[in-house]
Amino acid sequence: MMKIDLLPEEKSPQLMIIPMIDIIFFLLVFFMMSMLSMVVQKSVPLTLPQTASAKVSMTRNIPVTVTADGTLYYEQEPMTLAGLAERLQQDAARGEDISVILRGDEAAAYGKIVQVMDLVKNLGISKVYIATDSKG
Repeated sequence: MMKIDLLPEEKSPQLMIIPMIDIIFFLLVFFMMSMLSMVVQKSVPLTLPQTASAKVSMTRNIPVTVTADGTLYYEQEPMTLAGLAERLQQDAARGEDISVILRGDEAAAYGKIVQVMDLVKNLGISKVYIATDSKG
């Protein structure tokens, strides 16, 4: 008599590590990209002039904006030139390593931007950057 085995032999489950690594990397990239889109910049929206490269320092960056109509902003707060000087002087007095990012609209008066740069230089702030957009 011939014996027929109706129950197949049970194999132990295998843990496939390569697909799990792929999924983990996919999740890592997904969360990194979603965090980059959540970065908030405290400044007023405007059209920046374009350059081939842009560089930002790792110190405390203070955005100072000059709009097309000549209005000054410290972050998102409108200011006069004297108010801006007082505010920057307070920041410099704290002893932090600060840098000013000057964001001037393309249509802003050149003299107004030079006044702000002169003010920053007179306060002893040596790190002044001019914000631009890169040419696409």
